[in-house]
Amino acid sequence: MRTILVLLMVLSGSMTTCGADSSARPNIILMLSDDQGWAGLSTAMHPDLAWSRSSIIETPHLERLASQGMRFSAAYAPASVCAPTRISLQTGISPAALHWTKAAGREAGHRMLEPQNIRQIDSRSVTIAELLREAGYATAHFGKWHINGGGPEANGYDVSDGDIGNEYAHQYADPNPADIFGMADRAAAFMKRCQQKQKPFFMQMSWHALHAPQNAMKETLAKYAARLNGSVEDKRVGTAALAENLDTAVGRVLDSLDELKLSDRTFVIYMSDNGSGGGGGQGSKGNKGGKQQRLAGGKGSVWEGGIRCPFMIRGPGIPANSWCHTRIVGYDLYPTFCEWAGVPPKALPANLEGGSITGLLKEGRGDVARPRPELVFHFPHYQSGDGPHSALLLNQYKLLKFYEDDRLALFDIETDITEQNDLAQKMPQRVRELDDLLSKYLHDVDAQMAVPNPDFDPNAPPFQRKRGNRAGKPTKPNRNRSSK
Repeated sequence: MRTILVLLMVLSGSMTTCGADSSARPNIILMLSDDQGWAGLSTAMHPDLAWSRSSIIETPHLERLASQGMRFSAAYAPASVCAPTRISLQTGISPAALHWTKAAGREAGHRMLEPQNIRQIDSRSVTIAELLREAGYATAHFGKWHINGGGPEANGYDVSDGDIGNEYAHQYADPNPADIFGMADRAAAFMKRCQQKQKPFFMQMSWHALHAPQNAMKETLAKYAARLNGSVEDKRVGTAALAENLDTAVGRVLDSLDELKLSDRTFVIYMSDNGSGGGGGQGSKGNKGGKQQRLAGGKGSVWEGGIRCPFMIRGPGIPANSWCHTRIVGYDLYPTFCEWAGVPPKALPANLEGGSITGLLKEGRGDVARPRPELVFHFPHYQSGDGPHSALLLNQYKLLKFYEDDRLALFDIETDITEQNDLAQKMPQRVRELDDLLSKYLHDVDAQMAVPNPDFDPNAPPFQRKRGNRAGKPTKPNRNRSSK
């Protein structure tokens, strides 16, 4: 049924694929890292903020990619956790509209009940791979899929590593940590086949790293243990080491493009699926008192640290070592890829939420035309210390809404990127306007919401996650926790 739908969309758009000049259309490579923070590379993500780069981790190949293309200082992952971002990239639709806003299952014992996610890509969805394949592209997906639905090859990809998730990476250690070098080898072989057939290609490389940090190369672990004055068993050491190993794998893919003489007609995009760390919001992630500056929050929160991600792009016509400060989001890539591939606008799904970023790539200036001017990030779950909450960004302002107590916070995100100065009390009218916009968006996309828990016991010990709890402390049993 979905194949028929794609064909009808293509025919309605009058797309011609058989007679298209393959050499005139660019190749597209999307590289997606896992749990890599905005400031987690040795290349800066903002030209005016020295702390927007890591002073510890070395990523020279990503520095090379950045120097050859454009960096986006205000790029956002569609979600603050992995699976919702991944399905959003495939469909061009926000996680809120897709009813998939959390990677893990629901937790009981909280003041509010989390909604139940669908947790499987809908068979009726038209993926970016399906459209590009109908446009004459060879398609490949290597690495972590994590959105079920039969895996990549049931969703438009000619070749893939299968329907795999986080656990797949743990079997691969030195000399192929988290299978990153294996992925680079498979990518090189796929690109060579496409070159021989003179066929344009779309390839998504969903790196497992930074999962399985303990599996990093032994030599690199030793290097960062010495640099951080820690043990090779420390997670911080492993994460830094694996980030460098990942960078090496990225370099291998770039080298393969050069060897195949494909670099000049290939767009390479690098981004993360969400922020790093364990959330926690402004209160526990403040930058006052002389502490090193960083974005507030982290994975599982819609503070900047959870959703703002590293993003760079190199390709035909993109000026070297350039910057763009226009706000973009991951699901903007769907219409962007279609524009590069010559897919006519009429062939795109009617419910797309993203807009093409091609107009930004010549000079790094301009706007993105989306159906709505605002961006909404919806997390009606418990993972950080904030409980269910949402964010809306419009112009320079960002509204945060916390559903346990209906608290609202407002930040001028252009001048206060670390979200330290809450303007809600000073600008009540702006808060009301943005809150109304947020409510309207969530209503229009039929977003799932957290609801009050009638069985909540305020005297019970608070629920703590087994992994990723922001305090880094051992978890405790909770008699309210569900057995599901």
